[in-house]
Amino acid sequence: MAGRTSEAQKFLRDSSHTSPSSVDLEAPHRLASTASDGKATLTPIDDLASVQTDETSQPIAAESKSAPHPSQWRIVWSLVTGSYVNVLLLLMPVAAYSYIDKWGDIPVFVLNFLAMMPLANILGEATETLAEHCGDTIGGLVNATFGNAVEVIIAVFALKKGEIALVQSSLLGSMLSNLLLVLGCCFIAAHIGGVSETSFSGRSAATNMSLLFVTSFAMLVPTYYHYSNFASSAAVREEEVLVMSRVSAIFLIAMYLQLLVFQLHTHRPRPTVVPALEASAAVAGESLDEPDSHEPQMSLWMSVVVLAVSTALVSIFSEFLVASVDGFTESANISRSFVGIILLPIVGNAVEHVTAIKVALKNNMELALGVAVGSATQISLFVVPFCVVAGWVMGQPMTLAFPTFDAVTYVISIVIVYAIVSNGTSNWLEGSMLLTLYCLIGVALIEMELIDD
Repeated sequence: MAGRTSEAQKFLRDSSHTSPSSVDLEAPHRLASTASDGKATLTPIDDLASVQTDETSQPIAAESKSAPHPSQWRIVWSLVTGSYVNVLLLLMPVAAYSYIDKWGDIPVFVLNFLAMMPLANILGEATETLAEHCGDTIGGLVNATFGNAVEVIIAVFALKKGEIALVQSSLLGSMLSNLLLVLGCCFIAAHIGGVSETSFSGRSAATNMSLLFVTSFAMLVPTYYHYSNFASSAAVREEEVLVMSRVSAIFLIAMYLQLLVFQLHTHRPRPTVVPALEASAAVAGESLDEPDSHEPQMSLWMSVVVLAVSTALVSIFSEFLVASVDGFTESANISRSFVGIILLPIVGNAVEHVTAIKVALKNNMELALGVAVGSATQISLFVVPFCVVAGWVMGQPMTLAFPTFDAVTYVISIVIVYAIVSNGTSNWLEGSMLLTLYCLIGVALIEMELIDD
């Protein structure tokens, strides 16, 4: 969900740059005093733009001349070095060589796992910058397409290898990590930030949760049919489940397209600007409708280049990662379900998770909730059915019939999260509930593998 994440990152930057003293709420009522023929006159705020003394205009002009716009390569360099997690980019050549030289499945998995985390961050930044250049509607479509690109790429390479169970568990893990891990941490972070109980739009949260209920039904029906005895033989039952899943996937994608129309066209929120803030920004020579001038953006062509390069690198390391999963689980004695549900979601969502928690620390639970629940909604409505269709194209029997434990876990998680967010308030205890549930799922996955062994 690159759009929500970038919005959260902008909120963090603005809150760090803005102090209470930097905004003059009395600006619309302030009158400027100027000298004319030795007499003091009062000039309304509307005329302040045309009133400039030599002492103020000359420094501003000098400053604008002495601060040239940085080159595009400098902006890209600042993007690469702008996060501590990007230090892991140094592992990319080592990760690639470990696969080529066959160091073993454990080193290959760990190195490629770590190398993909900063790439996911850069891919998200490039996606958001490209979306801003394309305008609201096209930009929203760009965000919708590349918002979960890492999950899609990993799933596609896993499907090519016939790792259907790994695809299902990784997608389920991405949804659970957003609904339980991230949301639980956000509720606790808000309390650490000094707020005993936070409030947010319960109506918006309920809409997202209702969409998740729709996807859970689309998952439960094929799952129930898969483990039932309705068909005369197992082969017939599998074929019917496959057809049912593909038809359901088409309906879910259609529902996702309707959601985009709803968010980007018919019910797009109108930006509201506080008049006092608009006036004080005009006095300072700034506009609240323009991007932050302190942080120059990549151009359109550079955004496309960075997006293409980062996507290509993610594809390469995803192939290496997926190829090492089998050997990693056997050598490390870890279940494949644990790798898919717990470990793989960290690759594409680590930076997004940290951003949501930082936003919650600043008591913007509305935005944090949008990052967490919005990402889960996008995965369930688009990424999961897209993988079913992609498997159809590649000749892989990818279905919506998830393992029983996975399906039950998903539905119970949705019910609990809905019960928590429907009233529009949250506290640290509810966050602890979600984290406890997430830990219980992890323990259950480990114990189930021990029983199987």
